[in-house]
Amino acid sequence: MAVTLQLIPRAEFDRARNDLALIADMCRANALVAVKRAGSGHLGSSFSALDIVVHLLWRELNVAQLGWEHSDRDVFFSSKGHDVPGLYAALHGLGVISAERLLRLRRLGGLDGHPDVGVPGIEANSGSLGMGLSKGRGMAWAKRFLGRSGRVVVMTGDGELQEGQNWEAFAAAAHQGVGNLWAIVDRNELQSDRPTEEILALGDLESKLRSFGWHVVTCDGHDHDALALAFGDLRAAPQETPKALIANTIKGRGVSFMEHPVALRDGGGTYRWHAGAPDDEHFERAHAELLARIRESLPDLQLESARALEGAAGEPESGIGVRRVTDEYVAAAYGDALRQLVDERPELVVLDADLASDCRIRTIELEQPSRFVEVGIAEQDMVSMAAGLARQGLLPVVNSFASFLASRANEQIYNQASEGTKVVYALHYAGLIPAGPGKSHQSLRDISLLAAVPNVTIAQPANSAETHALLRWAVEDAAGDVALRLAIGPSPRRIDLIGEVVPGRGTVLREGSDAVVFAYGPVLLHEALSAAELLGTLAQVVNMPWLNRVDASWLAEAVEPFDEIFVLEDHAPVGGLGDSLRRSLAGRALTVLGVEGWPACGTPAEALRFHGLDGASLADRIALALGARTGL
Repeated sequence: MAVTLQLIPRAEFDRARNDLALIADMCRANALVAVKRAGSGHLGSSFSALDIVVHLLWRELNVAQLGWEHSDRDVFFSSKGHDVPGLYAALHGLGVISAERLLRLRRLGGLDGHPDVGVPGIEANSGSLGMGLSKGRGMAWAKRFLGRSGRVVVMTGDGELQEGQNWEAFAAAAHQGVGNLWAIVDRNELQSDRPTEEILALGDLESKLRSFGWHVVTCDGHDHDALALAFGDLRAAPQETPKALIANTIKGRGVSFMEHPVALRDGGGTYRWHAGAPDDEHFERAHAELLARIRESLPDLQLESARALEGAAGEPESGIGVRRVTDEYVAAAYGDALRQLVDERPELVVLDADLASDCRIRTIELEQPSRFVEVGIAEQDMVSMAAGLARQGLLPVVNSFASFLASRANEQIYNQASEGTKVVYALHYAGLIPAGPGKSHQSLRDISLLAAVPNVTIAQPANSAETHALLRWAVEDAAGDVALRLAIGPSPRRIDLIGEVVPGRGTVLREGSDAVVFAYGPVLLHEALSAAELLGTLAQVVNMPWLNRVDASWLAEAVEPFDEIFVLEDHAPVGGLGDSLRRSLAGRALTVLGVEGWPACGTPAEALRFHGLDGASLADRIALALGARTGL
């Protein structure tokens, strides 16, 4: 790594004493280092929340006094989830998380990219946004039922309030008199890359929350005197009334060029510091700015080199299993193909759930705004709106991350499909990789969730050309709904595909003699081809993009020469391509190799190896099966 990474050691936090603004900046500096070392993470949202987090953990809550295991302790967690690098840094400052583990952010055996209760100090797993207040209400209700004291404090993002479940929780908490529930809204006014008010305006949030029966206070979320007064006001409110603090914050707080509105202006109207790690130049500028301010109070501040902690933290691994990355992104090809179709098809309308940049559809929003609908963080609402559009003769193309769209809006998709209309669902971020964000974002059940819905065809392209072809087929030729699974990262290799898209049929990518391996998508097709290369001429590799539609005659002919049939799933072993092929094979045995159990968090190489899905592991597993059959 070109830059020098240095952490502020745990002992330095004790020297900061009760200077909460100083402690928050120390946490920002360490979160910045952890994200830089991980290569990804969420800095803007972490920085906006850190003054609040520090004020709660160091002064307001009774966790430190009673201990993390005490049943009467206060409970705090963030429903936002992506702000967890800041929380990890705070937990390190309290001595709960070691420096070595902080440096293993988004690494196997380290810290998940989103909260997981397996980490000390983490009270709840995050997932699709909007779950936290309901979960917190359950904890608070249980404390009251069990006769336990302590508050339950849940932080939400302001963009997160677009999810309808929040408003169910607000209403129910007041109705049930769950007065030991506190909600803190991190009102930083920016979502993933654009202002909240542009995506879905919240209006007079304070009045809205009061109308739901909550006691509400608003203050500057970076002013610790104001926070102390606000929390005092909440403590003094009626015991049976739930409490809410609207904390006005600045996204990217603490680093001048990351702060809103400067960063929004410099980004030409989009905010670039929501996710990802800064490059070396911006990292050094940000780290220097934070350290300069910290040293105004601690001029003799000591730092510890991350290199000194390498034995525990480890460097990114090299060798077999590391992905050879190209400049090809199927997500980018999807965006290009969709833009072409918007120009050609006047009935086509594109819907987005605050992920336009990630889904590569920002160009459509900018160039064809009348054909683009920004729904915000609300997949259920988006799908049902799409159903209404389809009933009026339009063709909606719905975009979100696969893990959220297929699961959170599954009932809405089922209902839309039952009306006999047509919608194209683009399920981005599908599969195991990238594994750094953790299980909340790794979509490994979407095929099974959608394959059970009648008249939905699920397909996943392997390269840019197949992405263009499958999307055009979905728009122009498919009779019913189509769900396209799309990898979000760079393709590990360029995969050559020849021939037309034929529903239910795959394409041989590499000839082999003894075993046939069916796979799909750029990540696991790369691993399948890598395994076949290690096995010489033993394994034939077939790209099978149709995950729940199989041409039975083609399949029978494709498997007839082979003793062993393997299906490589970028999904759980149940409910994916393997089950579709098994139903069509009428008695032929096959072996499904998929993601068993909870998906691993880490680098691509770490996660693939952990699940035995990297090329070297697959070659060993296939060779073992062939050896058992042939006696080799």
